[in-house]
Amino acid sequence: MGWYPLQDVSNSKPLFLTIYATILVGIFFSSFYVFSAIYSGKPADFNTWLTLSPSSSLSISSHRDQAPNVSTPTAVEPAPYPPSKQTRPIWEVPHHGTKMPPHKSFRLTKTLVQQRVKDNVIIVTFGNYAFMDFILTWVKHLTDLGLSNLLVGAMDTKLLEALFWRGIPVFDMGSHMSTIDVGWGSPTFHKMGREKVILIDAILPFGYELLMCDTDMVWLKNPLPYFARFPGADVLTSSDQVVPTVVDDSLDVWQQVGAAYNIGIFHWRPTRAAKKLAKEWREMLLADDKIWDQNGFNEIVRRQLGPSVDDGSGLAYAFDGNLKLGILPATIFCSGHTFFVQGMYQQLRLEPYAVHTTFQYAGTEGKRHRLREAMVFYDPPEYYDSPGGFLSFKPAIPKSLLLDGEHTIESHFYLVNYQIKQIRSALAIASLLNRTLVMPPLWCRLDRLWFPHPGVLVGSMTRQPFLCPLDHVFEVNIMLKELPEEEFGHGINIREYSFLENPSLPKQVKESWLDVQLCQGGSQDCNVSNSTTPSGVLRFPKNSKEEMFKSAFSSFKDVKVIQFSTIQDAFAGFTDKTREERFRNRVKRYVGIWCCVENHSPGHVYYDMYWDEKPSWKPVPPQSPHDDHPPW
Repeated sequence: MGWYPLQDVSNSKPLFLTIYATILVGIFFSSFYVFSAIYSGKPADFNTWLTLSPSSSLSISSHRDQAPNVSTPTAVEPAPYPPSKQTRPIWEVPHHGTKMPPHKSFRLTKTLVQQRVKDNVIIVTFGNYAFMDFILTWVKHLTDLGLSNLLVGAMDTKLLEALFWRGIPVFDMGSHMSTIDVGWGSPTFHKMGREKVILIDAILPFGYELLMCDTDMVWLKNPLPYFARFPGADVLTSSDQVVPTVVDDSLDVWQQVGAAYNIGIFHWRPTRAAKKLAKEWREMLLADDKIWDQNGFNEIVRRQLGPSVDDGSGLAYAFDGNLKLGILPATIFCSGHTFFVQGMYQQLRLEPYAVHTTFQYAGTEGKRHRLREAMVFYDPPEYYDSPGGFLSFKPAIPKSLLLDGEHTIESHFYLVNYQIKQIRSALAIASLLNRTLVMPPLWCRLDRLWFPHPGVLVGSMTRQPFLCPLDHVFEVNIMLKELPEEEFGHGINIREYSFLENPSLPKQVKESWLDVQLCQGGSQDCNVSNSTTPSGVLRFPKNSKEEMFKSAFSSFKDVKVIQFSTIQDAFAGFTDKTREERFRNRVKRYVGIWCCVENHSPGHVYYDMYWDEKPSWKPVPPQSPHDDHPPW
């Protein structure tokens, strides 16, 4: 029979009863004193509070954090108050009435990182306020994957405070940077790169595995099980490799990776070799502010490369001969080329883990638009229900332009110019009706790069023709830029070609739709009117001018989506010549260049929005420096 202390005490002599009672009373009062000391009414630790997050105003679902790592390492600097054992779920906003904590409480400490760590891993990105929407997208994808062991480094106070009120785990990098987009290659851009290296060097001594990410990438699948397959790796890095070296989910064959290692996605373990690499990399960049962080990383890692660590892992010795390095496969840890242009993972029937918006044009706006085209960027609800509604059309492309003949510069431009002319008409109609234009999918025969090439990269999996990103032809940054109305007329908003298929499109937009079919003017039931057929279709005369559009569509201002079955021969021109001049000034700046012809300098060819008005127009590069300018 088991031993029951209370029963044993009740049957004993009074002396023993007294002794036991005294001991129990002592324990009670001692416990009361200890708990009173612990819970003495001090404020909560703000290092813990900043790990909390909001039920997002972007209609973002929340995921409950799991219990933090049970180890209790010593913090680099003491927290202002004893840290709580719990953290709030990401996306849970601070309670009403909460005051912004002092900025010093957001300093990066081991205690702060420990509160977010899970399975000894921390996932980190950083940026300034200009990348707020990218950061929210980055966090949203991770939380959708059930990952909460993340932190965001804020490079300016505006971002720090904005993320805190959103409920995003954030720390202060003390960078005091500008809140605007600094632009690739600028001095401030290089400063951001040095901050990354400093951050890696600061976190590794905490003893946690570090997954460091740029903000212009998104996670599509939980990568942590993949990294765990290579426990011997000190560093696993992505690359700019565009020719596949494997066709499964193995690491890329390091001997065949000739492209640069890309530091937008890489995983570090807190080993002696990794810490040594981070320290030397940091010292290199701080000694020369002209070195780009990625170039510095490649230089120092490739100082010694090889041999293989073993026969099966895919790891190689690098750096000082002791660091074990793995190259993440470009097939599933995708660059902007292997994902958006080649669709490598689709052709190989693989599941991508990540996409990084490299190999793209039109700056930050181009990156954002590509992610939107792939429907992996998160926008606020108002993005999907624009005032004035939307205009879309079904593009028409003859099979001969798309598939027949060789893939040459001439056949590429014939194909693209055919689409440009339709888009120009759609832009004009959208401007007249004050609607946002949903851009059509764009087909190309040739790839666009920064250097001469034969049309596509040799050895790549680029199919011809292929669905090309909008920034291959159009200057997305100019299309979205506010231009002076007195010179360029009213702005014309655009959306990505996949917009109407996006699951985030609200019901009130999906159910408010008008189909427009063009008909020959003067034929039966083909008049300028606002009446539709019994099936809800509006028949509208071809070659209508400005006033006819305004008259016919004035009754459909409340309709969210107007879709033309074709845009060819829909628009015959403006009647307001001032408006037409401003429109032309605007849209002729919308198209960019194709690059680049081999054996000719310069090798780029300018697209021309009004190519069809120039009978002698040909797709040739500038023949002299005098000719090297856009066609306006």
